Amino acid sequence: MSDYITVNDYLKQKYGEKVYKVSINGGFTCPNRDGTLDTRGCIFCSGMGSGDFAPTSEMSVTRQIEAGINRVKAKNPTKFIAYFQAFTNTYAPVERLEQLYKEAMDHPKIVGLSIATRPDCLRDEVLSLIERLNRIKPVWVELGLQTINEETARYIRRGYSLNVYDEAVKKLKDIGAEVITHVILGLPGETKEDMLKTVGYVAKSGATGIKLQLLHVIRGTDLEKDYNAGLFECMSMEEYVSLIKDCIDILPKDMIIHRMTGDGDKKTLIAPMWSTDKKRVLNALHAALDKV
Repeated sequence: MSDYITVNDYLKQKYGEKVYKVSINGGFTCPNRDGTLDTRGCIFCSGMGSGDFAPTSEMSVTRQIEAGINRVKAKNPTKFIAYFQAFTNTYAPVERLEQLYKEAMDHPKIVGLSIATRPDCLRDEVLSLIERLNRIKPVWVELGLQTINEETARYIRRGYSLNVYDEAVKKLKDIGAEVITHVILGLPGETKEDMLKTVGYVAKSGATGIKLQLLHVIRGTDLEKDYNAGLFECMSMEEYVSLIKDCIDILPKDMIIHRMTGDGDKKTLIAPMWSTDKKRVLNALHAALDKV
């Protein structure tokens, strides 16, 4: 039996019950989109900045939280994490960040924040804000690393070098924030060995958690153009399940697994379509990992 900790396990132990995430759209942009680094975004990123399931930013943070709570009200949950998901959620004046983060934290059912961002978008004043807020309620910072392969990083237009990730993890750990690292499995040109090297690197980087994300080809992205041109193929479900097992095996037993696959919006997903059958995929993963 594989010995690992899921985020559900971790949160149930910490809070005594299942804790749900509610996606928040803070109306941010990204240096890969506003012209600072590029205008095209990362090659795989949707027009929603990977926040396809987040509400519109025209709604207040409080209203977005209430909408998220309402979606799962039949399960009678009482505790939630506010997940600032769409685009780069530290890429704004610190005064605006503080206003949005505090509005989320002030909601009585919110027990913590999770902030998705880029390692190159953590200015000192942002780190100071996170440090202050982390004393009130736990703050997770989710860093989009995706790969340690520099050639792949250039291809996906990541826009920063690996040492920037290393520095970001160190700074976040120094202020007591939990670090969750995003890794994409199945990026074009990468071998299984390449992917496992990235996962192994994250395992030793100081991150407390990891998200293992299956590569999704989304309609309207530059990645879709390369896929349609036959420049790469997506993994089969069997290949992916086998890879996840190998990833789990090399991670520290105390590293929290926040994701082992990922949800794609069926309306915009081009490939792999097998990933839309979430129940089947999770059953296959659980069977492979002997965790039922």
